[in-house]
Formats: sequence, structure tokens, C-alpha cells
Amino acid sequence: MAEIAGKPGISLEEIFAQTTALLIPAWRYPEVASARVVLDGQVYAAPGFEEGSSGQRSDVLVQGVPRGFVEVVYLEPRPALDEGPFLREERNLIDAVAQQVGLIVERREAELDRVHLQSQLQHADRLATIGFLAAGVAHELNEPLGNILGFAQLARKCPNLPESAEEDLAKIETASLHAREIIRKLLGFARQMPPEMALVSINDVVREGLLFLDARCSRTGVEVECALDEALPLVFADAAQLHQVLVNLVVNALQAMPEGGTLRVQTVVDGGHVCLNVEDSGVGMSADVLERVFVPFFTTKDVEQGTGLGLPVVHGIVTSHEGTIEIHSEAGRGTRVEIRLPVAGHPANEGEPMA
Repeated sequence: MAEIAGKPGISLEEIFAQTTALLIPAWRYPEVASARVVLDGQVYAAPGFEEGSSGQRSDVLVQGVPRGFVEVVYLEPRPALDEGPFLREERNLIDAVAQQVGLIVERREAELDRVHLQSQLQHADRLATIGFLAAGVAHELNEPLGNILGFAQLARKCPNLPESAEEDLAKIETASLHAREIIRKLLGFARQMPPEMALVSINDVVREGLLFLDARCSRTGVEVECALDEALPLVFADAAQLHQVLVNLVVNALQAMPEGGTLRVQTVVDGGHVCLNVEDSGVGMSADVLERVFVPFFTTKDVEQGTGLGLPVVHGIVTSHEGTIEIHSEAGRGTRVEIRLPVAGHPANEGEPMA
């Protein structure tokens, strides 16, 4: 078993399949023996395995927690020995095999945890580097961009301006405003804009945000379903940043429903947290895309539609408020975003530092 488990690239399924094959000739009556390993409800059985007239079983413990068992059975009756038709040495052997299975699983799970932690550390380091660069670039661009916008607005006030020039200046102004919005998002992502914390009603944020986007929803044929818990407690937060969170999520949902659909916005209280859920019936996301939604500048949208900063900014705002965000999505079946923020003054949240 140790030799099998040490093979490079071998999966747990292959290890257990080969283990069951090894068990059969290790017992006294291999001609009528069969075996299986059961782990977390998954069965790895020898071909033709069935419940026999007698069997020997040993539990598989992973870090002290029962996760399954190893079993050897005789498909036909055999003479009585130490444990029914089984020898005492066979009891010791099946216990040792079960222990080895548990150790193999522990090592595999520890390795997966290590790889996951390393990935998280690399991601955090990448985010910190991108945030530092983003803040620097945003500050450097702010001044020349402001000049472009200001001079374009002044030029539009010139008398007897040709219509074509007026149109071109309007395009310059629109492009400058769009660029300024991107810079604002960059600064938000890099957390260069200090929050203004106060007691905030999430329901008020939702009502104001949906009122702001009502015309766009109607224009795209999206029906809005709103279910707000009127007994929702307040949260200690920056209202403008929460408004940005809602707007970003709703705009993402609308872009996912180009042919119309249903947008559901819900608020509920869950213990010491207020929950904001935004769900759409749009195109959804594949598992590969879902893994990268919080990576800055990653986007599946056209250049005119997205910068790849919307969800990273949302993630940054939520985490800076000591909250959590989860996204559930499946291609062709829509997306659901769940945000949890701590209730202001709730005993479970007292003493938690605010970012």
C-alpha cells in the first residue's frame, strides 16, 4: 500500500482500487474472498463484491473522525476459526490496512490544504502588488485627465463652434468622464479613499440604488423582484461604498441578461449579520470563470462594457467592512451573490476591528 500510494500522480481512487485487489490474496480463503474500501460514502470494491455470509470490518479514522471502513467478506461459508471464519492475524491486518488508509487520506488532504494556502498567499501578494501599482497609476493620471476634461468643457463654450467640433468635444468629455470613473474604481480597489463610517440601513441603500437603475432595468426588459426585511437592523458602514456595491452587482446582473429576465434583490437578518442577496436569471458563469471573478482586470465582457474591476472593488469594500461575499453561479442558470455584513452593536461582533 505504501508503494502504491507513493507512485507519482496516482489518485486516491486508484490507490483504493489497487488496495482492494491486494486484500483478497492476503486472507486465508482467497478463492471465496472479496473486499471493499468505503470512504465518505464512496465505495471502492473488488469486481463482483457482494455482502457475504461473514465479514471482517475496520473503521477508517482521519484525524480521529470516522470517515468509512475497510471490509473483507467470504462469499461462501467457511469453518470457524478465531473470529468466525477469520484468523486473529487477519483482524490485526485489516486494522493496520484501515489505519494506513486513514494516513493516506490525511497526507493527501494536508497536501491539498498546503497547495490551497499557497495559492491564497500568492493571490494576496498579487492583489497587494496590483493595488500599489493601481494607486500610483491613478494618482498620476488624475491631473492630466482633469486638464483634458476641463479644457474640453471650456472649448465647448466657445461661440460659433462648428457642429462637428461640438460633437468631437462631447466625445472627449464622455471619454474623460469614463476614464475618471475607472480611476475612481482603481483608487477604491487600492483602498486609497478613506471610508466615512456611520449607521446605515441596507434597505435604504437598496431602495435608492434600484431607483437610480429603474429606467435601465425597464429599458432592457428586466423585471425586478425586491424582498426587503423591514425589521432589518443597521450596520456600521460607508453608505456611498455600499451603494457602489449594490450598483456594481445590479449592473453585472443586467449585463448578464441582455434579452431580459428577472432580477431578485433580498435582505434578511441571520444572527449577528445582515444579508444582501442579488440574484439574476442570466447567462451565468462557468466554474473556470467563477474562480477568477475577484482577480483585478479579469473580465469576459467587451472593452466597452467592463474593466474587470467591478467585483474586485465589491470584494474589497465588503471585506473592509468585516463582511463576506459568496458567488454561486452555473452557466445558463444565472448567478446569485450573497453578502453578509455584521450588525452594528451585535454582541457577536463587539470588539471586531473595522478596516
